[in-house]
Amino acid sequence: MSNPPLSPQGEFPAVGLGRRLAAIFYDSLLCTALLIVTTFIYKLVMMGFIGEAKMRALSESGALDGDPLLSTILFFVLFAFFAKFWTHSGQTLGMQVWGVRVQNADGTAISLWQALLRFIVSIGSWLCLGLGFFWSLFDRQKRTWHDLYSSTQLVRIPKPKK
Repeated sequence: MSNPPLSPQGEFPAVGLGRRLAAIFYDSLLCTALLIVTTFIYKLVMMGFIGEAKMRALSESGALDGDPLLSTILFFVLFAFFAKFWTHSGQTLGMQVWGVRVQNADGTAISLWQALLRFIVSIGSWLCLGLGFFWSLFDRQKRTWHDLYSSTQLVRIPKPKK
């Protein structure tokens, strides 16, 4: 199946590290709120199953810290957030603010598989103390590890004309 072309079309310059990090910071604020709401809903559902008293006892004892089910849910919620934006418009909300778009080299939207690769490798980039992001300072096309691995590129698109 062919990916749809993104609008606007054209040749756009690669995004530098500063603009990339600014978009990441903006998205991190949104993701933090999303994770808080998801955790709240998870705890409400758990309380419905096990009761308020048992939930409070587990919470105060620290038994809920590092809950593998909650961690898995949060991982999938974050991936769904990024995958939805990347595969449809090529831009998260932070990327829209900073005029950044992820796309294939031909200007089409990335696939769900590319979004997954990009998401997983970007986590690895952060776990390596950001080395995967700083790689863009040395790459001629300003690509990071997750750009290279997922065969995607980040471009700076012009502001829409009013």
